[in-house]
Amino acid sequence: MKTVIFLPIYNEKENIRPLVSEILKLIPDLYILAVDDSSDDGTAQLLDEIAKGEQRLRVVHRTGKRGRGISGIEGFKRALIEKPDYIIEMDADFSHDPKYIPVFLREIEDCDVVIGSRTVKGGGVFKRAYLRNYISAFAQFFSRMVLGLKISDATSGFRCFRRRVLESLDWGAMISRGPAIVEEMNYRIQKKGFKIKEVPIVFGPRKSGRSKLNFLKLAAVFYTLIRIRMSDA
Repeated sequence: MKTVIFLPIYNEKENIRPLVSEILKLIPDLYILAVDDSSDDGTAQLLDEIAKGEQRLRVVHRTGKRGRGISGIEGFKRALIEKPDYIIEMDADFSHDPKYIPVFLREIEDCDVVIGSRTVKGGGVFKRAYLRNYISAFAQFFSRMVLGLKISDATSGFRCFRRRVLESLDWGAMISRGPAIVEEMNYRIQKKGFKIKEVPIVFGPRKSGRSKLNFLKLAAVFYTLIRIRMSDA
């Protein structure tokens, strides 16, 4: 069972070394694909340093226009080249706890996609500002309403895919270039009829650094979701 852990990364210098160490201790037959989106805080150089002593860490340095969607698409396409059985996507700031990786790999045995959900029974959010919780709840509601998603936690970026799911997607047709790539992928996967399962996770605070989310990015996500739905109208 070959597994790729895909980490889209931008400015995570304080988190990346302990995160890589934590992930690689879990399961022997996995490797990490770190896609650095032109970090300017030294993350890229640190990744190269870690990779020199760890064969299970592979680093991709992106250049050109930054964007969560752009780097996400490139990361998934790179991950598929080596034909893994499963690809797990997670944030690189420890808000997604690596301890759930073995859980995802068990749960995906009878489905096509596993989503780490904060909103199903047993899931939750730990130590996050109330305003961020309200924003997240509204974003989930808006995503479900606009895209018709049947997923409770439609904005969760902690996900495990069977290879065939990602191979079925037309990456060139993706509209999102930013964080809305999460919802767009869920939408297109749901339309194809793949079996999606949500499993509870506790979403924690980032260990170090600052969140990249701001009002302009949030507004861009909502606008992109409308464009995605209109493109299929």
